[in-house]
Amino acid sequence: MIARKVISIRCDGRTGKLRTKGVQMSRPIILRSLVVVGAASLALAGCSSDSGSSDSSASPSAESSAAQGDGTLKIGTLLPQTGSLAFLGPPEFAGVDLAVEEINAAGGVNDAQVESIVGDSGDTSTNIASQTVDRQLSQGVDAIIGAASSAVSLTVIDKITSAGVQQVSPANTSPEFSTYPDKGLYARTAPPDTFQGQVLGDLVAGDGNTTMAILALDDAYGTGLADNVEKAFTAAGGTIASKQIYDPKATSFEAEVSEAKASNPEAVVLIGFDESSKVIQEMIKQGIGPNKVPLYLVDGNLSNTLYTDLPKGIMEGTQGTLPGAEASKEFQDKLLEINPKLEDFSYAPEAYDAAILVALAAQAAGNDSGLAIGDNIKQVSAEGEKCTTYEQCLGLLKDGKDIDYDGQSGPIDLNDVGDPSKAIMGLYTYGADNTYTRTGSQEGDVPDASQG
Repeated sequence: MIARKVISIRCDGRTGKLRTKGVQMSRPIILRSLVVVGAASLALAGCSSDSGSSDSSASPSAESSAAQGDGTLKIGTLLPQTGSLAFLGPPEFAGVDLAVEEINAAGGVNDAQVESIVGDSGDTSTNIASQTVDRQLSQGVDAIIGAASSAVSLTVIDKITSAGVQQVSPANTSPEFSTYPDKGLYARTAPPDTFQGQVLGDLVAGDGNTTMAILALDDAYGTGLADNVEKAFTAAGGTIASKQIYDPKATSFEAEVSEAKASNPEAVVLIGFDESSKVIQEMIKQGIGPNKVPLYLVDGNLSNTLYTDLPKGIMEGTQGTLPGAEASKEFQDKLLEINPKLEDFSYAPEAYDAAILVALAAQAAGNDSGLAIGDNIKQVSAEGEKCTTYEQCLGLLKDGKDIDYDGQSGPIDLNDVGDPSKAIMGLYTYGADNTYTRTGSQEGDVPDASQG
């Protein structure tokens, strides 16, 4: 059968595509034909002559040493075991572990079992993430899943991508990554906060609130999401009564809460991590707690474990947003087999999908190197034959089909900058027991964060 395939040629941090006609090929793609090799050489020459000079941001050592894998896909995790997001770590680790287990049960990648290397990301108050990345790079990882925190990822993304290693975050939502010079080696399975900000701002306005106070932690995630919530809320006719950017490591949040109270808002949006419990305690103390003024939370502080010490029922009616489809009962049960102590499933679907996409990209390329994964990870997530499990997708790839993996977190459909172009945003409400349940969702196209 005469097949038409796409060979991805990387040069100057971009990917040129050469279509070959009349060459019988099947995955994995093996460049044995002199015609194909010659055409690829011409394509490379065309790329290099485009600007007349080399791209100083590219990494020659990464291009030469990481262009060909060693036959074993190695995935490292850079997820929070410690630090301000440690409460989100267990479901994310479980998601990756479950994915690797299912990948290997289906036959692995390119007929070899996948290896996973566990690593802690800590937070930006420590150097743990950098140390973890150094260790995993020395162990020859081809891809790193993480970090969860946008601010942490920004401290290590250059080190990872310059080594020719693919980075995929299950939880980075800062719009900054949409325009980051990542050499085509960064992607994420959570949508940028252009989407969450739009949904949350519309939710607050839709509840009839006309004024809002925003309390947000001072990092790339907090300020970026705060700006997008503000943009959506004001577009809906609302007014920002107060906007406080705080230090999450502060010993007291009295001043920030006092200023928010003085603005007399009809609603409060709190964008933070584990320090949010202290902020809410101060809000209760000053009389603008969730039982007095409607409170809205976000993915970084939506939790069933952070607020157990608050007065019973104080969180009832509080709403929050969290990217991703609802984890099905079957998926939750599988995660609980991996970690029976799980109390939350936040970002487990995104972590699972990140690992599956890495494996499918390596399988599609017939090459486990980070560069090969980067050249194929977008293609396996969109515009092909739909598949929803690794085993099903693997079968299609072995039949020479192009695939479109729709995962546990949603349709994904990675765009040119590695962002999901379609996503689902879950809506959650706290009950009298201070824990949340899913009460709705919104699905739609993700605003292109790379366009500003």
